[in-house]
Order: sequence, then structure tokens, then C-alpha cells
Amino acid sequence: MRNSYEASTRERGQKAEQIAVDHLLGLGYRLVERNFLCKLGEIDIVATHGNELVFVEVRSRKSAKSLDPIFSVNRKKQQRIVRAAQVYLDRKFRTPPPSRFDVVLVTFGREPQVDIIPNAFQVEFDSHEHPW
Repeated sequence: MRNSYEASTRERGQKAEQIAVDHLLGLGYRLVERNFLCKLGEIDIVATHGNELVFVEVRSRKSAKSLDPIFSVNRKKQQRIVRAAQVYLDRKFRTPPPSRFDVVLVTFGREPQVDIIPNAFQVEFDSHEHPW
């Protein structure tokens, strides 16, 4: 049985993802998929922006006084996202398209604040060689 903290954290995360999707759509991104899950990790949002496929990690915090959630996208988290992205590319594409990794930060308050970090981290994908 989950406690109320876990439930509220999960609910906040789901709400942050919806806010992020709405914001990205308003900026011209096109939603491809949400919550792609494989044994190596999860991609919150897969979208296109211009000619690029964008893997988006959404992070949230309760208020501006909370620790900046960008610090939770550490090297280990980046590696899990990259591995899941490689699985996604392997399943969906013969030749990987130009891709990038964005991080969307949602800060809750009276009005949610959304910040996007495009190209938050980078990796070169090769159709024959995995980055791990």
C-alpha cells in the first residue's frame, strides 16, 4: 500500500507532465508519445521539434523555494534516459533521426512556471553502436 506522500508525488509528477506537454505544444513541438517504458528506463515525452526527435525529461518541484529539480538529472539519470532513447530508436527507426534531449522544469505555485533546457545533455547515436 502506498502512503499519501508517494501518491501526491506521483500525482504531482503526472500533473507536471501534462503542463509540460501543453507548454511544448504551444511552442510548436509535436507530441509523438508519452511515458515510453522499457527495461532500461523511461522517456517522459517523445516529441518532434523542427526536424529533430526530442526526448524530454520532466522534473517538478513544489515551489520556487524547493531545491532546483535540474540537480536530480544527474549523470546516472542521464544514462538511463539515453539507454531508453536508444531502445526507442532501435524499435522505431532503421536509421536514427537527428535527436536531442530536453529537460522541462515545472515549478508549482499560484501559476506553474515552466522552464525548458534544450539540449540539456548530448549523445551521438549510431545505428550499429550503443552508447553504453
